[in-house]
Amino acid sequence: MGASAPVADDPDDPVGYFLQDLVYHGKTDRTRDAYERVLRRFESFLVDPERNPSGRAVEPADATHRHCMAWIHSLRGDVAGSTVATYAAYLHRFYAYMTQVGVFDANPMALVVEELDESVDKDPTRREITIPAMREFVAAFSHPLHRALVVTLLKTGMRVGELCNLDLRDLALSNPEVSAAYDLGGRSQLDGRPDSLYVAAEPSVGATVNGEERTASNKRKRGTVIPVDDELTRVLVRWLAIRPDALSPAEPLFVGTSEGWGERITPKTVRGVVERKAREFGWHRTGGGASENVTPHYFRHFFTTHLRDRTGDRGVVKYLRGDVADDIIDTYTHSWGDSVREAYEANVYSLLPTQYTE
Repeated sequence: MGASAPVADDPDDPVGYFLQDLVYHGKTDRTRDAYERVLRRFESFLVDPERNPSGRAVEPADATHRHCMAWIHSLRGDVAGSTVATYAAYLHRFYAYMTQVGVFDANPMALVVEELDESVDKDPTRREITIPAMREFVAAFSHPLHRALVVTLLKTGMRVGELCNLDLRDLALSNPEVSAAYDLGGRSQLDGRPDSLYVAAEPSVGATVNGEERTASNKRKRGTVIPVDDELTRVLVRWLAIRPDALSPAEPLFVGTSEGWGERITPKTVRGVVERKAREFGWHRTGGGASENVTPHYFRHFFTTHLRDRTGDRGVVKYLRGDVADDIIDTYTHSWGDSVREAYEANVYSLLPTQYTE
């Protein structure tokens, strides 16, 4: 929902006020009902002195971050972890909106969601690979396509399906030679954003997007503009210099160079490229699980861990991973992409060996 001008309303039923505004903003009855179930459940928690941490009935306008955390804690064991995260997002949106329109003075969920990030927490059981070791791994790929696939995954944290769904229109590069050879950056989301990738939210298996039926899905909550740094530019330019003509009118960014010549690359192919090299490094074995084997999904873990540790900012990583839904009103604004680029370029790790040349 877009920003609204502050109002002087002091509704007796703030939850009902919010739900009515959802109707005004064109939300479906199903969406409204989902919010009502969650918010009324939270409201019942607040008015029960035996459950909330105050020991007395509390109105939503007077709830603190401790009340919100206590309620979220009460959900664990009762609903699935993903549902806990969804409920927290609903409550955050409620408070953010009510604060934005001037009904509430503050959003107690802002601090809570900063700490509550079920999707990007470190997984302590994962194999830990240092940046120098990963740099050696990248150096072992000599084929321009294979190196471009691996570096793109490592530099962006995108999923393998999202990588395969990229089209030329999703990439904007300021390199004049490449721009002259290819029609890049046709997405409106890339206007004024040179050297960027756009990862959409909508492609799904079986859907026709950009004139081609897709065989892989994107799973992010929102479309995301991701910066392309100098290293990723170099490997993409080298790949585009040898890229075969695509068979699809969608003009996939990555296409086959042996079997499936000119056809969109598939997740199976990408996994095979990574697995073969990971086996050489002793990072993959038959029967090994997620805690041991290095796969394309491991690169998402690597990206999350190292970039978050370097920036100290969960928000940047959440944005780049596409973990923030469009309809959640919080600290993300239209200028967020600029601050993300600055934070990303200042902190992203180097992956290319010094002897690497185009």
